Order: sequence, then C-alpha cells, then structure tokens
Amino acid sequence: MKILRTLHLPARPEVVDRRDELLAVLDGSTAVVPVPDDARETTLLSDALAVGEPIADEVSLVVSTSGSTGVPKGAQHTPATLSASARATAARLGGPGNWLLALAPHHIAGVQVLLRAIASGFTPTVLDLAAGFDADEFAGALDRLDGPRRYTSLVPTQLIKVLDSPRATAALRTADGLLVGGAATPAPLLRRAVDEGLPIVCTYGMSETAGGCVYDGVPLDGVVVRIDDPSPDGVGRVVLGGPMVAHGYRNLADHPAFAEAGWFRTDDLGRLDSDGVLSIAGRADEAILTGGLTVVPQVVEAVIADDPAVAECVVVGLPDDRLGEKVVAVVVVRRGEGLDVNRIRGSVGERLGRYAAPRDVFEVDELPRRGPGKPDRRALRRRFSS
Repeated sequence: MKILRTLHLPARPEVVDRRDELLAVLDGSTAVVPVPDDARETTLLSDALAVGEPIADEVSLVVSTSGSTGVPKGAQHTPATLSASARATAARLGGPGNWLLALAPHHIAGVQVLLRAIASGFTPTVLDLAAGFDADEFAGALDRLDGPRRYTSLVPTQLIKVLDSPRATAALRTADGLLVGGAATPAPLLRRAVDEGLPIVCTYGMSETAGGCVYDGVPLDGVVVRIDDPSPDGVGRVVLGGPMVAHGYRNLADHPAFAEAGWFRTDDLGRLDSDGVLSIAGRADEAILTGGLTVVPQVVEAVIADDPAVAECVVVGLPDDRLGEKVVAVVVVRRGEGLDVNRIRGSVGERLGRYAAPRDVFEVDELPRRGPGKPDRRALRRRFSS
C-alpha cells in the first residue's frame, strides 16, 4: 500500500522542475497532496489529510477542496479520473495543446493545467505569482507559450485585470481557449470578454470532479448531470456523474456526497433547460433566511453585477434582531465610477422583490478570497457583523 506524501508546487516558474513527480501522479506510481509555499497551509493540509499514512493503491492525487467550511477535505483521484478529465477537456477545446499556468498550482484548476500540458507532451509556461497577478506579465508569458494549440485558465478577478490591459487583451485573443472558473463569472464580465473577442469558456466543476466538467453549461463527454428534488421551477440539487468523479474523500469513507457510486452530490442548486444546458442558481448552504423568506445570494449578485458602477459583488446574510438575517451586499466599484446605493436597491427590488434588496451596501477596495479565486463569504460576515 502507498504512503501519502506532500508535493511542493510553488506558484513560480520553477514548478516545472516537478515534471517527474507529476508524471508519477499520471502513471500512478505515487500518491501526493499538492501543497503551496505557505508553511502554515502546508501543515494544515498535512494534518487534515493524514500525510505520512497509508492510502489505497489506486489513488495518486489527493487535492484539497477550497475549504468553505474552514476544514479542507481531500478529493481522491486516480490516473483514470485524471486522464478522463484531460481527454474530455481536449476533445471539447479542439485537441491537445500546451498551457499557460496563471493559477495557484496546488488547487485543482492549477494542477490540472500542469497535468494536461505534461500529459500532452509539452512543458507548460508558468506565470510568477509571487507578487500577485500582473496582466502585462501574463501577456508576455502568453506570447512565449508554444504548441499547436495554446490554452490558459483564469479566475474572474484575473479576467477583469486582463480586460483592463490592452496588451493582455490583445495577447489573449490569440489563444485557442480561455477557461474561466473557480467562481461564478458575472454576466457583464462575460459579455465584455466576448465583445473583446476572447476565446472564453465558462467552466463548472470542483476538486471532486477533477476540475471543470461542464463547459458553457454543456457536460463534457462522459459527464452526466442530474437535478435532485427539483422545485416547481426546476431548481434542485446538482449531482454529477462520470469517469472523472473522485473516489471519495480522504479518511471520510462514508461521506454522503459520495454515497452513490460514480456520482458526486454537490452543494449547488441548479436547473437543466430543455436542451440539457445547466445553469447554477447558487449554493444550498449559502441561502439567506430573511423575514421567513429565502434569498439565494448568487441570484441577487447577478442583478447587482448589471449595475454599471459595480466591478464585483458578494451578497451575504448578517444577523438581524427583527428579520433573523438581513441581506447585505459588498461591492467593488469600477474605476472612475460612483456607487449609487439607492439604484442598486431599486434594481434588486424591481427584479426580485423588496425582501431580496440589500439592507446595507458596503464598498471595499478588494474582496477577500479563498481557494482558486472564490469570494470568502465567511470572512465578509465576520468583518461586517462586528
């Protein structure tokens, strides 16, 4: 039986020196947990995922979830689940190619960029993220990327910076595919990217599905999407099946998310239209109960994102003596714009009902993040509850 160990994957170009270790992940001769430069996070992952202890022979990669509950879980992948993901991704994008890594490589989206490139016989180009994401440096790295087809992957906050840089936008137009995931892509941002001629593909997936498994709402080859317990309007729990679904969680053999073999029961709410296209309404565990009514934060965020002054927004519920919880919006304002709180409240009230309109709107320079670019709602609740 194998022993699980750590694999240090720095967010710098020297991560390509881990090529042999990553090849061992693909052929199944090792079992690793990718870890970052941060010693504290490495210790957290090592303790939570029982590094140094035996693990099933078929498992080669244990990748941490983004830790929305504060304690990361480890999705267990095999060479078969990883290769299924790589094949399905290449088939949807138009064929194998080389990749530019602009994400933290210890999260699923980042490590998959490395694995896809290496599995196709290429050496990926890696952006140095030690000082953060720089759009002009991203453009230069993309110019250096070679291969018959050229791909990259970003989170929405990075895409905003790219679109604010004429050089980066021009460079990205020459790529064959831009995957955007890690967090929901606001509709105005998507429209802006499309208008600029970027080859954008919005992805949906998670550590438990080896990364994105639904592209632009359409499942990849071999992926099946099911909606459990739908409401009258068709919204219910999203359940994903397919050959890239993880073999459960590390040391959590009876976790209900994997109770059905070959399927992963997500915490997301969504619906399938008549053509089988998936749209995500929000997360079941983030719903706000205000005055006896349920508000899905992501639905309110979609309305607020249409405001011309809003670059990014997150909606959370905060304790309220009268309502139980009140709806609160935290926004990042576009450069050169001014925030009109009454306009935001009016738009939400008109489109969703007054009960969904934010009682408070807070402006911040930057949203806190966790994992691969997801907004940290827990941090925002702590900050604005005090």
